[in-house]
Amino acid sequence: MSENLFSDQSLVTQPGAPLADRMRPRTLDEVVGQQHLIGKGQVLREMIVHDQLVSLILWGPPGTGKTTLARIIARETKSEFVSYRAGLSGIKEIKTVMAEAETYFLKAGRKTVVFIDEIHRFNKAQQDAFLPYVESGVIVLIGATTENPSFEVISALLSRAKVYVLRSLSVDDVVEILRRALTDREFGLGSRPVNVADDVLRQLATYANGDARIALNALEIAVDLAYTRPRTGTPSLTSSDLEAALQQKLLRYDKDGDEHYNLISALHKSLRNSDPDAALYWMGRMLEGGEDPLYIARRMVRFASEDIGMADVRALQVALNATDAVRLVGLPECKLALAEAAVYLSVAPKSNALYTAYSAIEADVQKTINEPPPLHILNAPTRLMKDLGYGKGYQYAHNLEDRVADMECLPDSLRGAKYYHPTDQGMERRIREILDAIQEKKKRPR
Repeated sequence: MSENLFSDQSLVTQPGAPLADRMRPRTLDEVVGQQHLIGKGQVLREMIVHDQLVSLILWGPPGTGKTTLARIIARETKSEFVSYRAGLSGIKEIKTVMAEAETYFLKAGRKTVVFIDEIHRFNKAQQDAFLPYVESGVIVLIGATTENPSFEVISALLSRAKVYVLRSLSVDDVVEILRRALTDREFGLGSRPVNVADDVLRQLATYANGDARIALNALEIAVDLAYTRPRTGTPSLTSSDLEAALQQKLLRYDKDGDEHYNLISALHKSLRNSDPDAALYWMGRMLEGGEDPLYIARRMVRFASEDIGMADVRALQVALNATDAVRLVGLPECKLALAEAAVYLSVAPKSNALYTAYSAIEADVQKTINEPPPLHILNAPTRLMKDLGYGKGYQYAHNLEDRVADMECLPDSLRGAKYYHPTDQGMERRIREILDAIQEKKKRPR
């Protein structure tokens, strides 16, 4: 077996490696986050502990630990490990290494863990080259991707692998990782102590947007900068150091704090007030501060129904299209799709008629008894039900000249209740005219 391909060197931290590489967890217990997969009793941990590996796809945002988990799996199951990266591995190399893995399997009876980083960038022919060895059990394939594997991984591989979704690290998770790096003397920055306030670390963690790699590598540069300044005693790490390391201003935005709610409120009210400039600004503040774009998209979907409703029935579709774009392309590409939705929702005619209608319905459901529907609009599939009056007097609208029956469809206690009151905005003006015409038709003699 080739030493250069199947050595454990890929699992060893190399001297001079970036901080993010040096601080990679070496055991499951060192991993921060992903407890839904590797917590006590969880599926992936049990699979690893009992050495019952199957091929799997790790799908999640950058910096959430996909490569780290693959390395830990190889180490803790005492498997050989080989990794591939898109653009660096051709069909010929893949087939050569797969043949060696097969020889090793036949001689030693052990599978090889094959890690494919950015599997979504491998073409169909490259992915096909792994398939026979996955099917025969020679290798355990672990693919890592930031893209939806349903679209990016060939169906034959996908059907033979379990897909596990890794979640973005929280701000608290990233802060914990940064704290470890600052105190770890062997692999981290513990030999170069700095004073750093909690709010400064939280700024960096928020900026990293769940990507531990970004946060750690920025921290290392910032500590280097802090040590270049004239000092007496332990240097202090400041926001300015972090901004210099990142070459970008750190915004004071906490996705879990008051600022999160303040800015989404500002965005919602700007949309409601038909102010596209303000809406774009507040949305930009949130996105550039590290907010999850899917959260903003969900709020836009809510806004389309709550504040526009039937005044412009296209608004909801625009918001849903933006949500699909966020899921499909992610950051940073999805920013413009959200901006498009924000402008459309801002200039669309506004109506809260649906919101007030449903609020009134909620109130009536709570304060009135739960009466059954009137008998005449119930089906009568049995003779007994017909004898009891089910369906008696029902008027089939399609058989009527105006396609409208003067027939009560609410329960007796709510007879004649009106919940939806369309405004004169946008499409609702036409809807109001239609409803008025329907009422006139109901009054006509039959």
